Parts: sequence; C-alpha cells; structure tokens
Amino acid sequence: MVAENEFEHSQTAPMEILDPQALGNERSDLPARVVSARVRLRPRLKEIWRSRELLLFLIRKELKVKYKGSFLGFIWSMINPAIVLLVYYVVFKYFLKSAVPYFALYLFSGLLVWNFFGVSLGGASSAVVRNAGIVKKVSFPREILAISQVGTSLVFFFFQFLVLVLFLIGFQYAPAWGYLPLVLGALIDLVIVTSALSIFLSAVNVYLRDVQHLIDVVLQAWFWGVPIIYSYNRVYHHAHWLGYFFLADPITPIVLSFQRALYGHVAPLGYSYANGADGPVLANYPYHFYLLMLGWVFVTGVVLLLISLLVFGRLEGNFAEEL
Repeated sequence: MVAENEFEHSQTAPMEILDPQALGNERSDLPARVVSARVRLRPRLKEIWRSRELLLFLIRKELKVKYKGSFLGFIWSMINPAIVLLVYYVVFKYFLKSAVPYFALYLFSGLLVWNFFGVSLGGASSAVVRNAGIVKKVSFPREILAISQVGTSLVFFFFQFLVLVLFLIGFQYAPAWGYLPLVLGALIDLVIVTSALSIFLSAVNVYLRDVQHLIDVVLQAWFWGVPIIYSYNRVYHHAHWLGYFFLADPITPIVLSFQRALYGHVAPLGYSYANGADGPVLANYPYHFYLLMLGWVFVTGVVLLLISLLVFGRLEGNFAEEL
C-alpha cells in the first residue's frame, strides 16, 4: 500500500514525552479527578471542554516537535503531498493509462479521508503509554492525549486539502459545486468517528500493548475494504448486497461524499468505457442520499464516542499501575 505509506510518512511524528511541571502550569485550575466504578458522561464531557486550552497546547507542542530545527517548517506539509499527487498524475496518465480522467484527483480525494483516519488511530493508540510520566503524576482528563492526535492530524488534513485545491485550479478541473457542503458534514463525521476509536484504543492499549501493533495490520486490510483506489460502482454492480455491506462501514460514506464533491463528475468528459471500465466513475446518487448516509454515520459516531468515554473511564483507574 504505497500510497498510504507515503502519506503516513509525511504526517507521523513521534510524540515527545511532556514535562509534567509544564503541563501542570498550563492547567493548574483543573479539579482533581476521582475515578470510580460508576462513570458519568456529563462531568467528563465538561472536564474535557474546560481543558480545551490544554488540548491546544498539546497540539501545538506536537507540531513544534515535528518541525523542530526545520528551515521550511510547515511548508513541508504541503510539499510532500504535492509531490505525491504529481507523481500519481504522471504515473496514471502516461504509464498505467487509467481509463478514469484525472485519476490522481479521484485517488487523492479519497486518500484525504483515509490519511487522516489512519494516522490519527496510529498515533492515538499509544498516546497514553508514551506519556506515562504525566499520566502518573498530573491530574487532567487523559482522553485529550488521544484527542490531541486527532487534532494534529486535522491540521495536516487542511494542508493536504489546500494542495488538492491548488491542483484543481492548476488543472482547471471544477468540483461539483452543489455537493461541496457535503465535505463539511463528512469532515465532522470523520472527526467524531476517529475521536471515538482513538479514545477507545488508547485506553485498551495500556492493558494490551499488542493493540498498537495490531492496529497497523488492521488498517492495512481495512484500506482495501474502502473504495479509494477502485470505484464503489464496481462493487455495487458486482453484487448489490456487497455494496450495502460496504456502506455499513462508516468510513465508506465519508469517502464517497468527498469523492462526489471534490472529484465531482459522475462520468467526466473523456471517460472511456473501454480499457476495463464498466460503469460511471462515481455513484450517481441524489444529494439527499448522501445526507442520509452522513446522518447515520453521525449518529453512529456519537454513540461510539459516548461508549468510548465510558470504557476509558472504567479503565483509567489502573493506568498508573499498568504504566
């Protein structure tokens, strides 16, 4: 999975162990956390919200560590995806000769989603373990260690999104303007689902350290189960039941929404049904169908987030002993 690895290399950075004293100074007004067998969601959510400044501090620290000593700094976050996208364009246009016009743009619109999702889970799964020092010494909502990884990936997501916009302008390739609002809804769903899984995995990994290694294997297999490199239409036309099965994956509706809005054209000009093409590039679903898909993903993501907070609350009582 070359595409995923290249992007992951451009975004992943080891998280520096934080200074407990600096962290305590950042949010010294936080109340002491009492862990009990009974986990109440509302106080936990309020505590996370009160710690939003600490969350921003963690995100800024992660970004500073990644580009410490770098001359170009954040510009590298745009140079790397720009080079990769240009390579995709040359390879699929002149060497592999894909039947899909501007296949690199189609591929990139899906990789935006997967890149954010995969890198967030990979970093969050070991976030608590990597920061064992502050977990054992400082009282703060430990969930934000995982959420900060999602926030850091979100920053890089915007850099990559900007690169895609620049390539759309350079190629004079217009997206589906009427479907662009779907991107915002899909991004909200993506952040919620990713945050839920990140919080859950960060807690479980404290007890089962194999989780951080297992997630890499699962993500590699999961990548091929999401229609990013291939078209969802191929799956649906092959077997309708398989298409519905794909839609049960919350990441698939998000990817389809990004593709429909950014790549834009169901069957773009110059698309040939020869060379193995057996249908339109994009599913020609009406706007409300995407809204319904994103709606169920939102509900699913919120439920998963609440469950993850409950699980995290039950497990964090023994974090200090396990770490």
